[in-house]
Amino acid sequence: MNKFFRKEDGVAATEVALLFPILLAFIMAVYDLGQGITINQKTVTASQVIGDLITRNESVTVDMIDDVINAGELALTPYPLTNFGYDIMSIEFDADGDPFVLWRATSNMDENDDPLEDTLDLGGPGEGVVVVTITNSYSPYFANFVVDDFYMEEIAFLRGRKSSTVICTDCP
Repeated sequence: MNKFFRKEDGVAATEVALLFPILLAFIMAVYDLGQGITINQKTVTASQVIGDLITRNESVTVDMIDDVINAGELALTPYPLTNFGYDIMSIEFDADGDPFVLWRATSNMDENDDPLEDTLDLGGPGEGVVVVTITNSYSPYFANFVVDDFYMEEIAFLRGRKSSTVICTDCP
């Protein structure tokens, strides 16, 4: 019997059998975390791309807005756009410094109930700001049975480059 306990032939195999599932779970979690961080960074980039392209103009059209949104969607490639949503607003401040919406384009997300609250004190009379909100979510590939989808939202506030406000000539 002592001979059985002194044998060391299967010690390494036993250690591998015990640690392999833990290491495999760790690798899968790192993969999911890395994908989530990458998609979050691409969501931030999409909001900045859309905001930057909108604020380069004094006025925009619906077709221009569609092209800008396509550019923002390209920032998310190669990831799917099924959960991609946007809310773009051009806001101007009246003579009293109160904000009001000049135009707005929203898709695949709920409009912010009170978007003007976030823009208070961002400008004076006659000035403007463009607010771009991007939403996205990521469903973990390996850990989806442990955690829910990761919801991401990025809000960018930008000023017009060529004029204090950005108007839309044919927006509804």
